[in-house]
Amino acid sequence: MLGEGIVKGLAETARNFIGSYVEQDRLTTVQYPEELLPAKEAARNFPFLVFDGNDPHAGMRCVACQICEKECPPQCIYIEKSKDKKPDYIGKAQFYPAVFDIDVSVCMSCQICVEVCPFEAIKMDTAFELSNPDRFGGLLFDKHQLAKSNGHYHDIHPTEAAEVDARLAAEKAKADVKAKADAEAKAKAAAAKAATPPPKPAPIPAS
Repeated sequence: MLGEGIVKGLAETARNFIGSYVEQDRLTTVQYPEELLPAKEAARNFPFLVFDGNDPHAGMRCVACQICEKECPPQCIYIEKSKDKKPDYIGKAQFYPAVFDIDVSVCMSCQICVEVCPFEAIKMDTAFELSNPDRFGGLLFDKHQLAKSNGHYHDIHPTEAAEVDARLAAEKAKADVKAKADAEAKAKAAAAKAATPPPKPAPIPAS
């Protein structure tokens, strides 16, 4: 029938229009800012730095590899690598960011920094109420403002955070097995060396 597609489209529009007034899960108008809708799990706004445990410095996953700084399209990330090292989540000594700044007034929320990070150290937050009277310094976040716990990551992105934790735990277990095997091999080598009698001195020829 001529115009059948138009009629179906109008019917779908009418169904959605009426449904937005009567379907409970679609009554999304709230009295902001007194009322807030919970953020969707897939929502993203600006990046933050993940740390494990209770100490943001000791538990920070970032090793200042600077890949995110190089790959950031608007170049809003600035990192300075530390001079010393600290143990990472598997106990390996790694550098850490002495300085890690993100200018959120420039950030385009593209998530490329998250995609290229090999250490699961930077993730996208869901916080959006960041209005500030200082459009320069007030929107330049340093590592202390960016550091948020793994618990916060689980709160806002539970599915993704659980997958990351499982992957990191598997990597740590693998590293522990390798370290144990290396220690046992060294102990066996040392025991074998200790058990081997020293070579006898060569006889002195008679004059």
